[in-house]
Amino acid sequence: MLEAFDTAFKSIAHGFSDSALWVLFITGFLSATILPGGSEAGLIAALTLNQYPVISVISTATLGNTLGGLTNYWLGLLLPNRTQNGKYGLKARQWLSKYGYWSLLFSWLPVIGDPLCLAAGWLRMRFWPCLWLIMVGKALRYSLLAALFYGFF
Repeated sequence: MLEAFDTAFKSIAHGFSDSALWVLFITGFLSATILPGGSEAGLIAALTLNQYPVISVISTATLGNTLGGLTNYWLGLLLPNRTQNGKYGLKARQWLSKYGYWSLLFSWLPVIGDPLCLAAGWLRMRFWPCLWLIMVGKALRYSLLAALFYGFF
C-alpha cells in the first residue's frame, strides 16, 4: 500500500515539477485551506524565475488561494450546528456579523482568514458575493506582494 502511494505521489510530483505555476497554484490552494502553510514564498520564487508574465503569476496564486478559501466555505456548508464555541470561529463570526460580506476581503489574513471563509459557509452567506470578495482580497494581496518584490513601494 505504501509503495503504491509513494509511486503515485512521485509521478504526480514529477508531472508538476516542470512548471512553477503548478507548484504556485497548489501552494496557494493548500495555504488557504485549514492546513498550515504560506504561499508567499512560492509567489516570490515564481517571480524570481522571471519565466512567466507577472500577471500570470499573480493570477495563478490568486486562483489557487481563492479555490482554497472556497473549500473552507464549502466545508462550512457541511457544518449543521450554527453555534460557535471556538476562539477563532467566534472572532470570525463577529467580523461577519459586524461587517457582513465585506469582511471576506480580509480572507487572506493569517489566523483569521480561514475561519472567515468557513464561517461564511457555515452562516449560509450567498456564494457569488463570497466568491468575488474572497478573490478580490486575495488578488490585492498578491498584487501588493509583487509590487513590493519589484520595488514599487
